[in-house]
Amino acid sequence: MTTLVTGVAGFIGSHVAQALLAKGEQVIGLDSLNVYYDVALKKARLANLQNQSGFTFHKVNIADRNALKQAVSKHQDIDRVVHLAAQAGVRYSLTNPEAYGEANLIGHLNMLELARALPNLKHMVYASSSSVYGANTKLPFSVVDPVDQPMSLYAATKRSSELMSHTYTHLYQLPLTGL
Repeated sequence: MTTLVTGVAGFIGSHVAQALLAKGEQVIGLDSLNVYYDVALKKARLANLQNQSGFTFHKVNIADRNALKQAVSKHQDIDRVVHLAAQAGVRYSLTNPEAYGEANLIGHLNMLELARALPNLKHMVYASSSSVYGANTKLPFSVVDPVDQPMSLYAATKRSSELMSHTYTHLYQLPLTGL
């Protein structure tokens, strides 16, 4: 089995890749290595993964459709996608809104299109955020809670990615799970 992991240099992405590799699976990792937080930390995580058999890395911004297609075209055996790449952080969205539109909207759309084109895809899992619950004060949050009033641009982009995913499942029977 071959899994494509986006955001592979991030905390969660690197641990997902590590767990898959420990099971003897093939992992194709993508990350843009953006400067949102310490790039040296991301490179250290990558170094741990690159020393392992079965791991391949491509430095790719998922918002760059052509670069994304080119990187993945070398790996036609991908049957699962764990899409974790995103621009995170509520505060940063106040000063850098374009980063959220690029990564969380365009990037997510590109990933949906990529997944739709993968001939062997069994499933794609993608990350949303608890921020989609907005000003909801009821705890714990529930999947039946209203999510139609996001309180930040970050939350709005993550909710939008959920809606895009729902549409792709409906239109193309794309097997998706949002976290």
